[in-house]
Parts: sequence; C-alpha cells; structure tokens
Amino acid sequence: MMKMGGNDKEELLSEHPLKGSNLTTVRGVNERLILHLVRNHGRVTKAEATRMTGLSPNAVSVIFRALEAEGLLLRGNPIRGRIGQPSVPMMLNPDARHYVGLKIGRRTFDLVVVNFVGGILARRTEPHSYPTPAAMLRFVKEELPPLLKSAGKGGGDIVAMNVAMPFELWSWTADFGAPQSEMDSWRNFELVAELKQVVPWPITVENDGTAACRAELVFGPPNAAQDFVYFFVGTFIGGGVVLNGSVFPGRRGNSGGFGPLRVPDEPGGDRLVDHASLVVLERMIADKGGDPLPKIDFEHNDWDAVEPLVHTWMSRAGRSLAHAIISALAVIDFQAVVIDGAFPPAIRNRLVGEVERQLDRLDMQGVIRPDIRPGHFGSIARALGAAAYQISTEYMIDQNTLLRQNPSNPRPSL
Repeated sequence: MMKMGGNDKEELLSEHPLKGSNLTTVRGVNERLILHLVRNHGRVTKAEATRMTGLSPNAVSVIFRALEAEGLLLRGNPIRGRIGQPSVPMMLNPDARHYVGLKIGRRTFDLVVVNFVGGILARRTEPHSYPTPAAMLRFVKEELPPLLKSAGKGGGDIVAMNVAMPFELWSWTADFGAPQSEMDSWRNFELVAELKQVVPWPITVENDGTAACRAELVFGPPNAAQDFVYFFVGTFIGGGVVLNGSVFPGRRGNSGGFGPLRVPDEPGGDRLVDHASLVVLERMIADKGGDPLPKIDFEHNDWDAVEPLVHTWMSRAGRSLAHAIISALAVIDFQAVVIDGAFPPAIRNRLVGEVERQLDRLDMQGVIRPDIRPGHFGSIARALGAAAYQISTEYMIDQNTLLRQNPSNPRPSL
C-alpha cells in the first residue's frame, strides 16, 4: 500500500476533513474513521488523529487501544526529538485479516489471497477463450488448495471470498468469439450457491469494473480528488465511479458500465466498447494473420511485436476515451480521471498520454478539464478489488451511505 508524507497528509485532510463524533452511540463509526485515516496515511499518532477528526484526545486513546487489542492496529516506533512525551504512531496490522479474491473474466480466471493492507500473498491465473460456469468451478476447486498453501494460510485464516465479474457475461458474445449457447448458461447459474459447495466463507459478488475501481481507492496512493471516474480497459471496457471519497456502485451495482457510451465520428462502431477494448486489438492482429490468443499475452508481452497495430489502436482508444470523459464530465464535475487496464505500465502510461493529446483537440467548453492519471494495478486490479470488498465496506468510511438508514446493497454478502 502506498503512503504519503506528513505535509501532504495535512494538506489532504485540511481540504477534505473527515469529522467524528464524541457520542458513544457512534463508536463504531469513529473506529471506522480512525482505521480509514490510518489506511490512507500509513502511520497516525494520537495527536494527529485528534486534530484530523475533531474527536477528543480521550476518545482517540480509547479507540486506539480497542483497535490494538483487536489486532487491527500495531504500534510503530516512538517519534522522539519533540517537546513532551514521544509520540507513538499507529499503523495497520497486515495480518489482521485475509481475503480471497476471484475474478471471472472473459479471457482469464484469477485467484488471489490478500492481506489487510493489500499485499498479494499468492496468485493463480488461467487463460481461456471464453468462461463457462463449469470451467470456473473446476478452476476454483483445483487452484484454491495450492493457492492457500502458497500463501501459508489455512481455510480458517480467510475471512471471506469475494468475486469480481461482468454482470452480464452472456452479452456481446459475438464480439469476443464465444458461443452464445454456452455463455447463456450464466443467465440462471446460481454463482454464490455453487461456490458455497466449495468454500466455507461468506461470498459477495461485485461488478468487475467496480471492483477494479475499489482496488485503486483502497490500496492505491491517497488521492486528493474526492470525485473521480475510473476506466479499466480489458477485453471490453468498464470502470467505476468515486464520489465523496468512496466507491459509488449505484442502486443496481452497475455504475461505471461505460461500454455502451456513445462516441461520435469513429469508424467501426458508435460505442466506447467498439474502440477502447483489447478485443478490438485482438481482431486487428487476427485480420493481419496473427494469433493473439494465447501467443500474445497482453499483460506481459512486448507490445513492440505487434506494431504498428498498437499505434493505430492507441489512437482509436484515446479518441474514444476522450469523448467518453467529456460525456462523464457533463453529468458530474469529476476532479480526476484514472485509466488502467490489463496491459503493462508502459502501455498504460502511453494511453494516458494519448487521451491527453486527444482532449487537446476537442471542444471542452462547458466542462472543466480534470487531472488525467494512470492506475496502479493493471490486470490484478479486479481480483485485488474483489478481495478489498470487506475492507472497504466494514473498515472504512463511506460518506455516500453514512447517513442513510437503509443503504442499498445490490449484491449482499450471503
């Protein structure tokens, strides 16, 4: 997990303070608040927590002791050289909780074991031409035991198993060469019930784009932007929305489903998914006589091998993303845009640069240009974000639902 310096910490909190309450009836909220701040800033002293939250020194001391006793926080080395008693910073305990994340993707399955601070202890990946329920269950049954062994964990060490997947795997099957008859088997497949036959843990299902966005928010570097839009370029394109510093999944859990967004004047289709998707590059390679799967590994291979097709795809994807960004800004005044995808960091940075160039050419009257930045996790983001679900919903502050009596949860834990 990436951290920030003291000056950056104070600046971020002064711009976007999170305030607590000294009432004992909201102690759970205050504990979440302290954990949230420690997660964002790496190490927090009692004095810093008191100043940041508005809680009394006594309330902060009580919370620190309770969270330490529960094993969620660890004491750091005392900070000496100041007037008075040395300050003791508190930090998250990486071994406090462990989670399994499963990504069901159109081209790969991914399993990870993740600790409380986002450390990936073990990973298993399997490519395929298209996913089926039977193949997914076989993958989990075969790979989960060695995954846990590699992580040095037993079943009792895992708190939950969370799944990231497209909500409509049976859609757009022709676009990635999958037989409709086999993909239709997902329509009535009881995913949670079937996985319950394999694992003993609570299971939650979330849209894969939302999960990737969650990984960026929970495990990425602190972000001063409280409202940002997140694009993930995979086989197709999806993403997520962050409002008020928290992931906003929407009432049906499908916020950030950017694929159907319309883009103007782009040959080959009028949707974002028709251009800013890796399946488009696959088709371009195949049209030139290449075999993108499995010989071309989009996550690891040297993309120079498929130039100049990459350049052509990059321009096309960049233009379409630029149009999509302006459309998003017309709805919500996002401060930033984060772009990630299932490709190497160099390609990610190159795509961000291309989007910037394309925005330079477009009419942005009526909207304020946001900060455009790359994501940090690449192809692992979706499985990592799945594993982050409980951390985000149980140990962090969600200002979008904090004051709701009955917050909507479209994909509840079972």
